[in-house]
Amino acid sequence: MRHRLDIDTFREIGDSLFRNKRRTLLTGFGIFWGLFMLLFLVGGGNGLKQMLSMNFEGFATNTIVIISSNTSKPWKGMKEGRYWQLDRKDVERLRTLMPELDVVAPQVSNWGQTATYKGNSSSVSIKGISGDYHKVEAPLLKYGRTISEADVEQERKVCVIGKRVYNDLFPEGDDPCGRYIQVGSVFLRIIGVDYSSGNISINGSASESVMMPFSVAAQLYKRGNNVDIICMTGKKGVKMSTLEGRIRSILSREHLFDPTDDQAVMVLNTEQIFSIVDNLFRGVNFLIWLVGIGTLLAGAVGVSNIMMVTVRERTVEIGIRRAIGAVPRDILSQIIWESVALTLAAGSTGIVFSVLILNVVEALTKHQAAFQISFWTAILAALLLSVLGVLAGLAPALRAMKIKPVDAMRDE
Repeated sequence: MRHRLDIDTFREIGDSLFRNKRRTLLTGFGIFWGLFMLLFLVGGGNGLKQMLSMNFEGFATNTIVIISSNTSKPWKGMKEGRYWQLDRKDVERLRTLMPELDVVAPQVSNWGQTATYKGNSSSVSIKGISGDYHKVEAPLLKYGRTISEADVEQERKVCVIGKRVYNDLFPEGDDPCGRYIQVGSVFLRIIGVDYSSGNISINGSASESVMMPFSVAAQLYKRGNNVDIICMTGKKGVKMSTLEGRIRSILSREHLFDPTDDQAVMVLNTEQIFSIVDNLFRGVNFLIWLVGIGTLLAGAVGVSNIMMVTVRERTVEIGIRRAIGAVPRDILSQIIWESVALTLAAGSTGIVFSVLILNVVEALTKHQAAFQISFWTAILAALLLSVLGVLAGLAPALRAMKIKPVDAMRDE
């Protein structure tokens, strides 16, 4: 009489697992806890990464920002400590001599200004930007549009205001586009509202800024040809870290300072910042999976041990089944299916519990990030459990196959 995988088989599996409930529960708890910790840490890591990434929201990952500073080395008869100034010609030089660059965007700034509208006021920072600056720091427009190249060329007195400025000046919350605000002695027409929430910004937070055309800001604040900073992004596939030396060389040749003087030019390379963050979370994810899989393997060892005990206790039963016609393959499949059933039952509970706890964490953070595991991560976990169940039951099953009816009767 061959043993088939039918309803009776599943009933036998259940009976076997519940013969010693305490031992089964303890072993199942090991699998449950290991999978719960693995998936909870994976989901938590995903959420933390999203929350950290929000700080870089809208900012180009391949940006170099340069600022002129005091020299720290003497050069061609000039003493150290000399200050030099970026200017508009530097923008054109970099665009011409470095075809690897996609955007070269100058900026002038002014802090401590006050914007007013019908009795409402807000402390703001002024950013004079070029028409392609949105490729460096992408706005999240609630209303209107961003500054265009035509605004810069035609010196239009227009502006884009940040989120906090908008809330201060327009507490009623309607569309302010087309209205005029006063900044100092000049009136600017609002053409957009930027709702960006990223914490990385150039020369002040986007939410507290009034952005206007670069040409208008240069005139208003008497900057002439001077530029405060220059932001550059590379074309696709270009590593910005490889361009720093050439940028320093071009600027040093025109402004007469030592090209090896690192303090003469302040360089902020966002590519390196994003690389550090990516490597950090890559290492965290590796550690999470290492600890989680190690815990699951410990649980699998527990399953293997309990199946060994089960086989020892069922020696007579297995011998009788062999005597009435069960072949070794039937015994093998029975033990392995019992092992898989135990791991899947405990693991499925761990998956459900981890999802519930992650939902609670997500609610506590007011849904700022998705603290969850993906569908395919859950499927991968289930497949991993099945494999561990087979491996955990393999040794006990092989031992059960070697039981002979005569030996079983002798034990009885």
